[in-house]
Amino acid sequence: MTGGPSSSCTWNYPPWMTPAAGADVGVQLLGGRDVHFWFRATGFDALPVGPWLRTKPSTPVLDTGGYRSAIEAGDPDQRRLFTSCDDDTVTWPDGTREHVDAIILATGFRPAFPYLRGLGALDSTGAPRQRRGLSTTHRGLGYVGLEWQRSFASATIRGVGRDAEYLVSRLLRA
Repeated sequence: MTGGPSSSCTWNYPPWMTPAAGADVGVQLLGGRDVHFWFRATGFDALPVGPWLRTKPSTPVLDTGGYRSAIEAGDPDQRRLFTSCDDDTVTWPDGTREHVDAIILATGFRPAFPYLRGLGALDSTGAPRQRRGLSTTHRGLGYVGLEWQRSFASATIRGVGRDAEYLVSRLLRA
């Protein structure tokens, strides 16, 4: 996705981490240009240091106003997360069951994975056991959108696509 949100895409937020739940969104300009420009121009966005950081700093949500306005206007639509997962089938809140080959969790602003607790997929702090987005406990399970998953931009709209491409290519090899 480029150029900001549009009505042609759907973002899925579990109810406990919707943008309305209080994500810190701020306008960021540096030298008359959006800070996103500088992150891309310097290469900082794609620097693959995330897996090597022992303590990962928080990543703020940076916005020039377009994303906040779109979310407040209800565009894109939001859908609740599946309620359960059993082998290769997910169950949606309306009870519909659907076969899946892989699950890639786009966690949003405040990751929370209560539905993975009993699977051993989480560490003692509730964080996913993963390396560069690939679960280290369950083949075929992947994550995108985690802070510092691969780079500074991993938890951002502009960086999640790069991580998703990486993750999907690895999942297809598995």
